[in-house]
Amino acid sequence: MSEEIPNGILSVVVPTFNEEKTLDEVLGLILAQPMVGEVVIVDDGSWDDTAALAQKWQEKEARIQFLEHSKNQGKGAALRTGFQAATKPYVIVQDADLEYTPDDYARVIGPLARDEADVVYGSRYLKKDTRRVLRYWHTMGNRFLTTASNMFSDLYVTDMETCYKGFRREVIQAIPIEENRFGFEPEVTAKLAKMKLRVMETSVNYFPRSYDEGKKIGMKDGFRALWCIFRYNVLDREPVQWKKAVHD
Repeated sequence: MSEEIPNGILSVVVPTFNEEKTLDEVLGLILAQPMVGEVVIVDDGSWDDTAALAQKWQEKEARIQFLEHSKNQGKGAALRTGFQAATKPYVIVQDADLEYTPDDYARVIGPLARDEADVVYGSRYLKKDTRRVLRYWHTMGNRFLTTASNMFSDLYVTDMETCYKGFRREVIQAIPIEENRFGFEPEVTAKLAKMKLRVMETSVNYFPRSYDEGKKIGMKDGFRALWCIFRYNVLDREPVQWKKAVHD
């Protein structure tokens, strides 16, 4: 599948917060993908050595752009900064914690490059022959939020909360992202639904880590997600305007 995708067409936005243990490995995996033309690292006020590591990567690798928040604002804020800095035709989100593998970029970006979709969600829950066994309650929580989002947005996706969302750059840069934390996922899904875009899904691999290993999302984020589902689907009525660009 990867041979169908031109080299250098993808911007990878990497929000980071205290990721010194995994950043080197994940950047190595990202840069090994020929389609990656740019990596935008946004450090969100880390207090460990994440920013220093990212700075060193920028100095030695031309494809890396490093941006920094002076204080922690949240994943949504980091993504807002990273999306606006992206310059390649297509954009994907990559967390720095190794739960998702860049080997799946071709599955997510392929439909965009072939002009079959404007947005592609990489689902952890689409059927595969084999899969990693996931945590039950975390999975049920994600599926509950996905179902609630589907009911309000009228998009039938299987994994609204997935990290791997691929976009045409002009689509994601047109969306005003208001949520600073994990409310980004239901917010952007609601706004995409109102834009009447071509949305596709594909299965991706997922290697979950525990809260002991640094997982940051919690129960309060789940309640915030429910509020975001209602707010951005029901209270905010105006669709985002965007103009489709023609990419070579």
